[in-house]
Amino acid sequence: MEEIIRLNDIKKSYYLGKQELPVLKGIDLLIVKNEYVALMGPSGSGKSTLMNILGCLDTPTAGEYILNGKNVSRMEDNELADVRNTEIGFVFQQFNLLPRLTAWENVALPLIYAGVGKAEREERARAMLDKVGLGDRAHHKPNELSGGQSQRVAIARALINDPALILADEPTGNLDSKTSVEIMELFGKIHAQGNTVVLVTHEEDIANFTHRIVKIKDGLVETDTRIKQVAAQP
Repeated sequence: MEEIIRLNDIKKSYYLGKQELPVLKGIDLLIVKNEYVALMGPSGSGKSTLMNILGCLDTPTAGEYILNGKNVSRMEDNELADVRNTEIGFVFQQFNLLPRLTAWENVALPLIYAGVGKAEREERARAMLDKVGLGDRAHHKPNELSGGQSQRVAIARALINDPALILADEPTGNLDSKTSVEIMELFGKIHAQGNTVVLVTHEEDIANFTHRIVKIKDGLVETDTRIKQVAAQP
């Protein structure tokens, strides 16, 4: 099985003056291609810090993080920015759409940084909106979309660069229960198409849509449970 994420004894501390505040105390984790994993943990457990390290938004104090064959744990900020743009698709609770841009322009944003020309950007963005069921909303701005539609735009944007990893941080946190189920069903389809999805949530019913639940407590992995068997990819 091809590894996407390997964490070896990841530690992260913050400092208040000379006082060390350890948040992650030695996390070991292996995630292979096309897994569908939920990270859970109470407030203060370290799951948000772990999410930031997985997303290359922060670096560990100690330990090793191998992402898709690259050791990212010691990279400089500009190298990490490249990794974020090419290897990771982010989906956030707040959607993080730019209000003045249309749906397709929001989806196409990562392609600008990748140096793709405008005509191809629009073509690819519209095709991705079709995939998430929003082809008819390409020219709508975020204030003309519902919460669920906005999150679909954000998911399309996360997928546009064909990243190795989809990282979703509380993606249903701002949605009602019916829309939450629809978004989780969309994540299920995205996973079924061969994508690796890691989801951070504090809601058990949302985590149960995934195939494996990793619970973090006091900066360590408390439990790692496979809840659904996945057929091996050909």
